[in-house]
Amino acid sequence: MGTICSLTLFEKGTPALYAAAFGRLKELEDILSANREGTDLDKVNKNAGIGPVKVRPELIVCLDRALVYAEKSSGAFDPSVGPLVKLWGIGTDGAHVPKEEEIKKALTLIDYRDIEVNHDAGTVLLKRPGMALDLGAIAKGYAADELDTRLTGKGVDRAIIDLGGNIFAMGEKKAKKGPGDFFRGLNPGGSGKQAKDDGSFWRIGVQDPRENRGNYIGIIALKNKTVVTSGGYERYFMEGGKRYHHILSTENGFPIENGLLSVTIVADKSIDADGLSTSAFCLGWEGGRDIIASVKGAGGIFVFNDLSVRITPGLEKDFTLSSAEYKLAKP
Repeated sequence: MGTICSLTLFEKGTPALYAAAFGRLKELEDILSANREGTDLDKVNKNAGIGPVKVRPELIVCLDRALVYAEKSSGAFDPSVGPLVKLWGIGTDGAHVPKEEEIKKALTLIDYRDIEVNHDAGTVLLKRPGMALDLGAIAKGYAADELDTRLTGKGVDRAIIDLGGNIFAMGEKKAKKGPGDFFRGLNPGGSGKQAKDDGSFWRIGVQDPRENRGNYIGIIALKNKTVVTSGGYERYFMEGGKRYHHILSTENGFPIENGLLSVTIVADKSIDADGLSTSAFCLGWEGGRDIIASVKGAGGIFVFNDLSVRITPGLEKDFTLSSAEYKLAKP
């Protein structure tokens, strides 16, 4: 998955169940990764403009949802962004600012409408040579939902799934005394003033995009929900004194610059939170707020360069701002 994945089971945490869960993540990586030879997605990319490729159902399910967000965002979120991602190489040793003509060429290959999914045959076709899928903006969300489903099927009621910051808080946190345990930036039993603090709500820290992982600007209280954040603060490189992050515009081919530092989504399904966080970050406050409103039960927290924070209607009751450096702005 290209990140650190952790799983904490609060009951039934047998070695066999942990092994099965991480084994499932490995299976999904073998299907969905764009960075490994021989995956289902890699085979689709290598046959771009040649012919359809038979793939496993997991790729089709994930791709179907990605195409929903491509449509909702009018292509701001686009699973065929692969040529542009590869060109920039952000997150690899070869990260660099491409030449203008290279970017223009890559942009001509990006169009989700040229992806053909045949559900009856179980195949995927990229219609033009040079096209390439990259599901990095939604695959972790799909994987988190898969673990949630499988663990629930095994009778697990309470767990924290953390796939590189894609957090799924399963069930309810039971009331207990003490400060609780920390899970890489979240504190399920923390103290402090909080709108919801009856002991049954998980308390998830929203990452401070200007600080190292584990520093948060506030806390979300939730039950059986997922939290996903998109921002330019973790995967980036510096060139000529300028920072270039990994969320790329499908319009101009450069990292998105719209005044946002991060967008955090709370939703019922992690695949939706994943798709929404990237889409909303690309669209900005107004477009992002609208696309979040299109998904039932979803809410968003937008953090801006001026350290203002805007929250979509309905989520404000669940979020407590704890950092004095940030300020809440009117929606």
